[in-house]
Amino acid sequence: MSETIQEKIKTYRTAPFDARFPNTNQTRNCYQNYLDFHRCNKALSSKGQDVTPCEWYQRVYKSLCPMSWVSKWDEQIENGNFPGKI
Repeated sequence: MSETIQEKIKTYRTAPFDARFPNTNQTRNCYQNYLDFHRCNKALSSKGQDVTPCEWYQRVYKSLCPMSWVSKWDEQIENGNFPGKI
């Protein structure tokens, strides 16, 4: 992994601006980064690659999403009834 990505992850403070979500309401941004994290993990794990780049999405969704949502989504994934496509 390149040093710039590792440096960005190390110095991460809060979610950067994302042009896909220009409004104040960041609910969709939260959900999209949660999905991206799990998709990234799934894709890289299936290829036997390092999943470290996926940490970026995890840090973003953890800074944007209420933890009650995250725990609910995690439970839904475990139970096999998560509504998103991972």
